[in-house]
Amino acid sequence: MNPELAALADRYWDLLMEAGPTSATLLGDHRFDDRLEDPSREEEDRLIAALDAVVAQAEAIDPGSLDADEVVTREALRFEAGSQAEHFRSRYAEFLVDPMIGPHIELLTYVPQLTPVTSGHAAAFVAKASKVGAAFDAAVDRLREGVAGGRTPPRAAVEKVLGQLDAYLASPVEKDPFLSIQPAADMSPDDVATWRADMQRQVEDVVRPAFARYRAAIAGEVLPVARPQEKSGICWLADGEEVYRRAVRRYTSLDLDPGEVHQIGLDGIAALEDEYCDLGGRVLGTTDLAEIYRRLREDPALRFENAAQVKAQAEASLARADAATPEWFGVLPRTPCILAEVPEVGAEDAPLAFYLPPAADGSRPGMFFVNTTQPTTRTRYESEALAFHEGVPGHHFQLALAQEMESLPAFRRHALATAYVEGWALYCERLADEMGLYSGDLERMGMLSFDSWRYGRLVVDTGIHALGWSRQQAIDYLAANSPQAPNNIQNEVDRYIGWPGQALAYKIGQIEILRLRAEARRMLGPAFDIKGFHDTVLTCGPVPLGVLGDLVRKWAAG
Repeated sequence: MNPELAALADRYWDLLMEAGPTSATLLGDHRFDDRLEDPSREEEDRLIAALDAVVAQAEAIDPGSLDADEVVTREALRFEAGSQAEHFRSRYAEFLVDPMIGPHIELLTYVPQLTPVTSGHAAAFVAKASKVGAAFDAAVDRLREGVAGGRTPPRAAVEKVLGQLDAYLASPVEKDPFLSIQPAADMSPDDVATWRADMQRQVEDVVRPAFARYRAAIAGEVLPVARPQEKSGICWLADGEEVYRRAVRRYTSLDLDPGEVHQIGLDGIAALEDEYCDLGGRVLGTTDLAEIYRRLREDPALRFENAAQVKAQAEASLARADAATPEWFGVLPRTPCILAEVPEVGAEDAPLAFYLPPAADGSRPGMFFVNTTQPTTRTRYESEALAFHEGVPGHHFQLALAQEMESLPAFRRHALATAYVEGWALYCERLADEMGLYSGDLERMGMLSFDSWRYGRLVVDTGIHALGWSRQQAIDYLAANSPQAPNNIQNEVDRYIGWPGQALAYKIGQIEILRLRAEARRMLGPAFDIKGFHDTVLTCGPVPLGVLGDLVRKWAAG
């Protein structure tokens, strides 16, 4: 690779890993195991300046001096560093009290996944625990800045976070996430005993008191001034329009007008009606759309009875997908995908499922987390689409394969091109139908339900953050235009409120991947090869959608 570009790519990756030490550890990079994320304004300012410098240096490199793959690296670097800098400019830390992406829930979710390979790593995790107090105190300082400047979080999010913090503080100390970390293989029994005692002291003296101070500040200083539910969107902040513009660009990688996105969602919801009626007549004995939605939402026979059933159907779906993928993909990941249950604390406010990529050092496989809480509210018909999205061939194929592309710079293997990442996973829900993976028409109904959900996201996210919709208005829209269960609708709406723009990535990305596939098919005619298309999309690593389009057209032309 061009030496200047290679050095810049490495410097950008080191910057990301240093700024996100927990993420670094989860990826198998143990250089920063003893550190914790720093939410302070000083760190934020430092990162903005450093990221701006990366963009400027990338733009200064003459693309004419680069080969085709280096041009992709340059464009991906400009987008990744630039969108990260813009994100920090929005100063989310001033109002980040959120049940899904807040600092407390990230600790509770990801700390148990930390895997020490050596005794040195294990000791570093004790040092990490010792920094929780300073990190939470810095987070409180940022929230106080937000309160002083009138940039406060929505009340619904604050109330949920307080419930999560109360649940954590009421849980037994021995179940603390830091005490869930397993010792390294090279530690003797005496070493393990000493290490566990050291970690328990940090939990009792630092971690739990820090959570308690964080809870007290949120309850006493943030909750009284939190935005009411009718002003849930960031458009109600003084700089909300600019903040949302940055978010749309970051998560879709495209320059899109929120009004245009809103209309795409409305049109997509309407276009699904015929498919619902066709399947509804065969599965439910009715072609009335409202009745189909009601049956899917309310019929207890369409729900699981217990957590074991939720887990078993997810396992069976993954096994079926694993068996079928060699016929549709030329390149398969070496790393397996395993199933795990969402941790108990925070599970009631968590999504139906999520995926955690494997550690680059091989210490942890790809993990498909399924939410087994309240199983009688979880629908049988959506379980399979969920597994194909989060597991195989969705996120696992994409993210595990990207990690295995050793010829790519590290930042490209782990890039945050959300529309590519989530667009691919949503594409796989429909692809699974082509592959014959759904076990019946009822389960294919889950594919339609999820399509309603993702089109609805375009409507609701823009409605909340650009058009000023209330939380209840968003809930009512999804209830009227999808068969999603009420508890899932409320959790999802709260997710969109706390994570502006991210929900747009799914459907926008899927639409673009399907468009590129159709374009390649037109270009190639009978010579079109689905394996070749999939390999082209998956072996470039996560990239902005414009770059992906160039790569697909180049493949088809070649």
